[in-house]
Amino acid sequence: MQIDWLTVAAQIFNFLVLVWLLQRFLYRPITTAMARREERIESRLSEARKARAKVEAEAEDLREKQERLEARREEVLREARQKAEALREDLEDDLRKEIEARRTSWQDHLDDERDELAERLRHQAGHQVIEIVGRVLRDYAGSDLAGQVAGTFVDRLTDLDDEARDKLRAAAERADGTATLQSSVPLKPAARSQITRAIREYIAPDIEVDYREDDDLLLGVRLTIGEQTVEWSATRFLHRLETTLDEVIEGGLRRRAAGLPDPDDSAEGG
Repeated sequence: MQIDWLTVAAQIFNFLVLVWLLQRFLYRPITTAMARREERIESRLSEARKARAKVEAEAEDLREKQERLEARREEVLREARQKAEALREDLEDDLRKEIEARRTSWQDHLDDERDELAERLRHQAGHQVIEIVGRVLRDYAGSDLAGQVAGTFVDRLTDLDDEARDKLRAAAERADGTATLQSSVPLKPAARSQITRAIREYIAPDIEVDYREDDDLLLGVRLTIGEQTVEWSATRFLHRLETTLDEVIEGGLRRRAAGLPDPDDSAEGG
């Protein structure tokens, strides 16, 4: 068989032209478009990877922040529990101290009330004793004991010290020559004469004595010359006893207020 090389050459030329045309107008645009598409896809994939990395970084940062917040929350809760426990203990301690202070104050108040009641009872008992003694003396004031008042007064006037007697004499000189003598009961004429003689002998020879009665006097007399007064009576001794009793009770109250022991308690304790 004979080959037509001209035809073969023409076909080869046509094939090459077709390949060039395909390469020029078909394959190259397609490959270029595919390359561009691949570049866009790669760019998008790169952006996606970057976005994913950013999201993962943000997620990791959020996770770390959440862990830090959780740890901080636990720390805050622990501190809050510790503070609450400390506050509870402080409140309980303050409450115990307040209760103890109130109990001590209440006990001190009870002790003060007890001491005050005891002192008041002592005071009342002492004054009742004095009142009872006064009543007894009043009951005996109208008996034969009253007759001894004049003699007792004369004896006391005789035993006056010089200073007291000089004061009475000076008062008699300044007065109008009159003395007042008060007694708890009316004195008989003999008793009056005895007292008048004693006053004129020891104080002023020409003095006049005005006799009067005073129900407040018990078994005694009161002599008044001018501004000077001397008295010998059970009333005077009862007043002195009452004053002494008040001083003793007041001293006991002051010692207790100052926290000092009572001498009687010290003696008993010894």
